[in-house]
Amino acid sequence: MPQSSLEELSQSQKERLFHIDFKLRFLGLINRNDLVTRFGIKQAAATRDIALYKELAPNNLTYDTKAKTYFQADKYKPLFECSGTQALCALSQGLGDDSVSQPSSLIETDIPSALNTPNLDVLAEITKAIFQEKALKIEYRSLSSGLTKREIVPFALVDNGLRWHIRAFDRKSESFRDFVLNRVSKPKRLSDDIPKEQTREADIQWNRIVEMHLVPHPNLKHPKTIETEYAMTGGVLNIQVRAAVAGYVLRKWNVDCTEDHSLNSPETHLWLKNTQTLYGVSNLEIAPGYQKN
Repeated sequence: MPQSSLEELSQSQKERLFHIDFKLRFLGLINRNDLVTRFGIKQAAATRDIALYKELAPNNLTYDTKAKTYFQADKYKPLFECSGTQALCALSQGLGDDSVSQPSSLIETDIPSALNTPNLDVLAEITKAIFQEKALKIEYRSLSSGLTKREIVPFALVDNGLRWHIRAFDRKSESFRDFVLNRVSKPKRLSDDIPKEQTREADIQWNRIVEMHLVPHPNLKHPKTIETEYAMTGGVLNIQVRAAVAGYVLRKWNVDCTEDHSLNSPETHLWLKNTQTLYGVSNLEIAPGYQKN
């Protein structure tokens, strides 16, 4: 059956087929009860879904009559694309809406405890403002100024690996800044029109793309280990990030940003080979070893 047939299916059918494909790929098996439990459909409907999947990907599964279960075939090839992040999230917290009340991992996993979690009512006001392109009046606590009242124009949420930030135009400082989500309180949406100079399009650091060439740190005894871990090509990992988040990325992965790769610690596995790419990036105070010229 041609690929166009998959594209012509309804969204609900695609979701059920994705469920089959995912479990075959990562768990190695699927049965009708998986579909019945997950989607609340009848056994007959589950049988039709599996038959449709087999029609689309006949080499992906085999049926064990004794176990009444479909197993991944030797010639299995994924029917749907799935990123590594999506796969790990689904395996650790459940696939789709497997559990409405609590996350349910598909295999045994352990995730380090988060020391801070967002106030969902505050988060909801922020995301509504982003989606509706509205400004917010907030109270904000910073380490330098303590509690202040501000008006911000938020347009994105940013995960820096430790905490969530809001990328926004700050009307008090008249500049684009990051605000720690958990330091925001009493958000209230405003109804005024947003000037162009306060929108995402005017944020130079957000719109500028920085290309980084990451290599195994020269001090490592076995650099091939890091090349393999990061799937480097020719010993280099080329990544592109927004200038606004470059510092976060470098800190999260403990990338040595010194020109002479002089940092020497057990956690420093990567070195930024093209340090000149950081010229003009604004949030580099947190980047390991970075020194402003």
